[in-house]
Amino acid sequence: MKFKVVVIITSTELADKMVDIAKGAGATGATILPGRGTGIHEALTFFGLSLDTQRSIVLLVVSEARAAAVLYAIREEGDFKKPGTGIAFSFALDKVVGLESQIPHLDCDDVAAEEEEKG
Repeated sequence: MKFKVVVIITSTELADKMVDIAKGAGATGATILPGRGTGIHEALTFFGLSLDTQRSIVLLVVSEARAAAVLYAIREEGDFKKPGTGIAFSFALDKVVGLESQIPHLDCDDVAAEEEEKG
């Protein structure tokens, strides 16, 4: 089975909403990491000191067949067309271990095909 990582970088306040949207599109779980950063606009300042924006980095491992649907849902339901909401992207994974308990929930035709190949 082929997998992709979907990465969502958004405000900390929106992280849980993004996970819910991704799960609605077929993701089975997420890891949320703290982050900070700035976008194209200048960072806020307070008495000359730069204030970084707190961000959350949401990592999702999804089947290759589900990745486009998850990204589409994030874009549409997460209002990612609005500036400053965040960024989301995906990339392929070479190897994955530890997902055995989630395979029955991945809703992917690749699972059945691989099981048939194994015999």
